[in-house]
Amino acid sequence: MHVVILAEFASASGGAEKVALESARGLAEAGVSVTYLQAIPGDPDPLLAHDSIRRVVLGLPDIWSLGGARAAAAGIWHAAASRKLAAALAALPVRPDCIHLHQWTRTLSPAVFPVLSGAGVPLIVTLHDYALACPNGVYYRFDRAEPCGLTPLSAACIAAPCDARSRAHKLVRVARTVALRQAVRGRPLHVVHVCDASRRRMGDLLDGYAVTHHRIDNPVRVAEGPAATPERGDAIAYVGRLTREKGADLVAAAARAAGLPALFIGAGPLEAELRARDGVEVIGWQSPEAVWDILRRRARALAAPSRWYETGPLTVYEALAAGIPVVASDRSGAAEKVRHGQTGFVVAPEVGPLAAAFTALRDETCARSLGARAYAEARTAPMTLATHAAALRILYGGLGANASGAMQHRPLGRQAAAALEQPDRSGI
Repeated sequence: MHVVILAEFASASGGAEKVALESARGLAEAGVSVTYLQAIPGDPDPLLAHDSIRRVVLGLPDIWSLGGARAAAAGIWHAAASRKLAAALAALPVRPDCIHLHQWTRTLSPAVFPVLSGAGVPLIVTLHDYALACPNGVYYRFDRAEPCGLTPLSAACIAAPCDARSRAHKLVRVARTVALRQAVRGRPLHVVHVCDASRRRMGDLLDGYAVTHHRIDNPVRVAEGPAATPERGDAIAYVGRLTREKGADLVAAAARAAGLPALFIGAGPLEAELRARDGVEVIGWQSPEAVWDILRRRARALAAPSRWYETGPLTVYEALAAGIPVVASDRSGAAEKVRHGQTGFVVAPEVGPLAAAFTALRDETCARSLGARAYAEARTAPMTLATHAAALRILYGGLGANASGAMQHRPLGRQAAAALEQPDRSGI
């Protein structure tokens, strides 16, 4: 079997990239031949260092680095990306059995979808967010600090000043979503949901697309070692970007109300605000190994109080697997893996409910019991890299992928080849 994984980056700067890299490695370790197509240049993650992984760099820019009208035009329709992608697919020595897309909003744009659909093999897209339907990508009202309830591209949606950056960015993203719908409509598309909540929400938001839905958990890789001892931890820990939509400010306020320190691993717009608060420690980004060393030593619990409908933050699964209780937002898809009162707490992303959960965890017996239960249950139903790769292989096989891996080369479909002749509307 030969699989093409398409992502914009080859280093794990975020959850989507991490899953793409882990998937590539897991498939390679399972005997699948993987071509990893990397859109934006950059040093590869060590996970891609495997004999069964071939990396191809398209050499495209991060469109937001272009500035002004050029960035806007490329964000809506980056014709240069479609041509480079079509050429890369045509140059593959072995025809892929399927193509799996993880990212497309930073440079690939909707322009790549006709190329991918025209390649003559099944196209799979993992939905790490809501960008396939929602203009700002996260189905969240940044102007109101609450989840969105509008129909994407309705008059109310277009008028809403919901973008995290500006009204101008919102209009560009609306245009991008219109272009996306035109590029995808009527073309078969397989989408992978990483949580049940995403499947329920996106089922309605993708109405009108020729979509087949699938459900596969993200992979979890935890450093080897004994279970954590959260009853010895001295702080409520938070790992990730320090933003309001992810609830970083809520952690600081609720931990203080519960009489516990708050430990933040990460960086972001709220960093200065958090550092100015009493009882808060911000230590910035750390290597994965350092993160888990710190959490095993210091975390009484991991907090993930997202205000937005976050699909599947990996830190929640990783903490549970390490034996650390989790306090998760009831809006987060990852909350489905937290058993309320048994492996952690699932609460509304508000200071009061969070503070009550943190207060309960001050009791050493509670923290020890929840952590031990989380550790045991994670091993009963592991979300390992091997489990993830096996689920992907079943999916690919069910879509008619050729598992023989026979060496052959066929031309791309007419639509993909035609992309090489499209005029460049991006200004690049």
